[in-house]
Amino acid sequence: MTAPIRIIIADDHPLVTEGIKGILESFDHIDVIATLADGKQLVDRFEALNADVILMDLNMPVLNGLGATEIILERCPGTKILVLSMHDSPEYISTAMRYGAKGYLLKDIPIDEIVEAIEKVHAGGTYLCNSCAQKIAPNPDGREPLTAREQTILLELATGKSNKQVAFDLDISVRTVETHRKNIKRKLGISTTAGLTRYAMEHGVLQRNDGLG
Repeated sequence: MTAPIRIIIADDHPLVTEGIKGILESFDHIDVIATLADGKQLVDRFEALNADVILMDLNMPVLNGLGATEIILERCPGTKILVLSMHDSPEYISTAMRYGAKGYLLKDIPIDEIVEAIEKVHAGGTYLCNSCAQKIAPNPDGREPLTAREQTILLELATGKSNKQVAFDLDISVRTVETHRKNIKRKLGISTTAGLTRYAMEHGVLQRNDGLG
């Protein structure tokens, strides 16, 4: 028998978390192992809980969903995060996906669609509910956009810093920097550090610290 899909629900509204938990647990192949009320609780506990999929709101106290997503994916790049939000603006949707979420759902969709999204993300795919998919235009140059963290890493690397120096400056592990560097090169289709520096200069990345003294 296949093991159930282990789910964490992170949302600061108890009625939402308990309601979704109660419905999801009526499905034999889904097991809600924790409900958490803010992003910090999620960041502090997700590794120990070892969930298959994190179902998460964006607007949470202490640490919001985007901040939590960034930290979680730095620590465990393979974590599958599915956003469940009331916000349907293209900016919210595209930003969440850029940060590494595997899917985006609106809170008013049928529970069957939430289950479908969980199944698809758990299997390695991505999922946007219909209304979200209609709001996001494909990237015109076909490139996968860099996340905010990847842009920061690119800026550091483009100034000639080593992985070790970048790790020290940003207080992250060298392995995390190496992972980001690999992803940046893949997304931009660039294979060399010189190429990254040239890209940063051509796209104004190296000017982002001007005047910030």
